[in-house]
Amino acid sequence: MTNTAENRTFSVLQRVGRAFMLPIALLPVAGLLLGVGASFTNAAMLDTYGLTGFMGEGTILYSVFTVLASVGTVIFDNLPLLFAMGVALGMAENEKATAALSAAIAFFVMHKTINALLVLTDRLNDPAMHEGTIADVVGIPSLQMGVFGGIIVGLGVAFLHNRFYKIRLPDVISFFGGTRFVPIISTVAYVLVGGVMFLVWPFVQNGIYALGDLVLKSGYAGTLIYGFTERILIPFGLHHVFYLPFWQTGVGGSAMIDGTLIYGAQNIFFAELASPATEVFSVSATRFMSGKFPLMIFGLPGAALAMYTCARPEKKKTAGSLFFSAALTSVLTGITEPLEFTFLFVAPVLYVIHSVLAGAAYMLMHILKVGVGMTFSGGLIDLFLFGILQGNSKTNWLMVPLVGLGYFVLYFFLFRFLIRKRNYLTPGREADSSETRLYTRSDYNKKKNTLQTADSAADKHQISRLILEGLGGRDNIVSLDCCATRLRVTVKDGGQVQKDLLTESGAAGVIAKGTGVQVIYGPRVSVIKSELEEYMQKE
Repeated sequence: MTNTAENRTFSVLQRVGRAFMLPIALLPVAGLLLGVGASFTNAAMLDTYGLTGFMGEGTILYSVFTVLASVGTVIFDNLPLLFAMGVALGMAENEKATAALSAAIAFFVMHKTINALLVLTDRLNDPAMHEGTIADVVGIPSLQMGVFGGIIVGLGVAFLHNRFYKIRLPDVISFFGGTRFVPIISTVAYVLVGGVMFLVWPFVQNGIYALGDLVLKSGYAGTLIYGFTERILIPFGLHHVFYLPFWQTGVGGSAMIDGTLIYGAQNIFFAELASPATEVFSVSATRFMSGKFPLMIFGLPGAALAMYTCARPEKKKTAGSLFFSAALTSVLTGITEPLEFTFLFVAPVLYVIHSVLAGAAYMLMHILKVGVGMTFSGGLIDLFLFGILQGNSKTNWLMVPLVGLGYFVLYFFLFRFLIRKRNYLTPGREADSSETRLYTRSDYNKKKNTLQTADSAADKHQISRLILEGLGGRDNIVSLDCCATRLRVTVKDGGQVQKDLLTESGAAGVIAKGTGVQVIYGPRVSVIKSELEEYMQKE
């Protein structure tokens, strides 16, 4: 009974994490626009690099970068609405467009209901209310719910959608049945939810502030625990659920910037980035982000080099191409799963050590007052935009490569020592790849090359066929989506999942618990998902 409950919980959480990925995927683009735009319209930076003459205020370039900054800002300003629509879209089983539209309607309805009740009770300007309780939400003065408000709408609308999108009504009102019923029931439901939130949310808000204060007052130890927990959840695909409240809500702290009270570590960083008055970025906010840089740019490539040097001479060429590709992906983009999953299954102890070192990286960046934020992951692109480009005086970014070089050396020697001492069968060390195929990913490089060179329709269909059979067939699939590196699937019967077929399709790893299945393919997963959906439609 307990296992059944755990499996059900895992299935729900992995679907929630999958749904979060859609709005989160917007952040790199928004951050890029805001980072470039705000940097090249900042008077101090232009003076520092001698660019005022042809990029200063009044020039064409200044106008262009001002537009870019504004476009980036509008995405961050409206994340709650984007989360409402994105979560509903991700959690909907079918007719996803209807779910997204219904979520937008429900979001407006909920906040307008709260606004009306605030006006009726004369609480909009009540000095007794906690500072920051009231906020402008898409032009509506309402309670400051942040992305929590969007998530509440998204999850609720998805539930209503999945239950009612095929509803049959009596003939006289049958026009309003099916998908047309979803926005109707969502409107009615979120008038009621708005009333409940008006009564309940101020208490929830106080609890969030208290939790945020506890985390912030825990100092360096709290930062270490945060970093360790975020990394240890990666194999389960639940890390998005963990770090999001720190990045986007009062759990990650608050700051007054240009007269506006901002909540959430990432929101604080980007508000400071857009503000011309910012002299030093807030380390209390970036402590939840900056620890990734030494880990992803330096530490994991050190581990890759260690595994390469431990490979058998006759297999070094094959293993080397795998490690180089995975390490380069980690350095540039901060996507680490292709590399982490090369040692996770054969040496879980290495992954635990890796998670502890990750926590230590966050703590060291906090101690050294590194103020570099990020959009999605801690790769070289984000470090350049939000660290190097902003200047060391604002970010103290020079500490990243200083600590990072130490991490590279530490990972290299520690991993090499443990691999040889414990005889871990990391890729390239196995005597016979067929004996350790399901555990070591020894054939991952061959499969990856197969995926990369599968240009013909027959090859693509072969991979899709293996995936579909591995998931128990089309009738066994309830929902199918992907995040940055993995397919996230909900199935009817987890017993029909065949991990060997999924591995044969090129998967780096398979996590199946109850009806929740995650199949790790790396950064090309979105293409694999599209090809699978196309194959399913033709079958």
